[in-house]
Amino acid sequence: MISRPALAASAEATQTRLGGPGQWLLDLPATFVAGLQVLVRSLVAETTPVVAAEHGSFAAAVAALGGGRCYTALVPTQLHRLAVAGELELLRRFEAVLVGGAAVRPDLLNLCTDAQVPVVRTYGLTETCGGCVYDGYPLDGIEVRIGATGRIELAGPVLFDGYAGDPALTAQTLRDGWLLTGDLGTLAGDGRLAVLGRVDDVVISGGVNVSLPAVTATLLGLPEVVDAVAVGIDDPEWGSRVVACVVVPPGRPVPSLATVRRACAQTLPRTWAPRDVVRLEELPLRPGGKVDRAALAALAAARIAGRGGGA
Repeated sequence: MISRPALAASAEATQTRLGGPGQWLLDLPATFVAGLQVLVRSLVAETTPVVAAEHGSFAAAVAALGGGRCYTALVPTQLHRLAVAGELELLRRFEAVLVGGAAVRPDLLNLCTDAQVPVVRTYGLTETCGGCVYDGYPLDGIEVRIGATGRIELAGPVLFDGYAGDPALTAQTLRDGWLLTGDLGTLAGDGRLAVLGRVDDVVISGGVNVSLPAVTATLLGLPEVVDAVAVGIDDPEWGSRVVACVVVPPGRPVPSLATVRRACAQTLPRTWAPRDVVRLEELPLRPGGKVDRAALAALAAARIAGRGGGA
């Protein structure tokens, strides 16, 4: 349950951080909080949003914007597709391009920097009315702390009121005005938040705790790989078997398992290295643009069982 005051507080804090009101381009489903907040920000700014779906293409939607300050919000998948299509330059029209929902790959960020795209990386949840930390720093009125187990905790006027019909889950998640997220993070001395991954992104393989985000970061550093996610699948010997799911361009070789394991061993414990490599055309996504990890793990397990996708 999210209140109107919470939505408004989020929109006003965003407007303050970005430097003032402006017109928004909506290219996310309004049924998700990121899309809904584009509409709320438009109401707060007293501007009329441009809805991309009504214009046939992203380029046409950008052309329909007025002449003043403009903003938009995207997920990394949309940013990637614009890069592939050679249309990143369209994003120069905006004072800020909010990108959230998942981590942005370093190579994609570099492309945006080269194209002079004003990307603002956001962190938040539905329970915080969307992004409440921009480029590592909380919006006005938002407090961030790290719990004893490394879990990110958030407080402020943007918090939701609770889960409808589930007081037990609400009590577990909201404690004394603080939201206990499912994410791990660290705070630098200047208050900058670094998100390290999900609490449940740690699997136990052969009795060793393996950080899947850390393995994923190594996979994304391989020159042949354009996208990747490390997953854990059930294994009778290891308990959880770490698998590298990689996307490589057509016609390019898939990095061998030996290559992947050597790369991981350079920066991570050797016991964290994947035991299989699965090549995919693309990563399965949920409607909001995040990787569907459950579907990905099932797909990886099926490929390995059928010997059709391992390398």
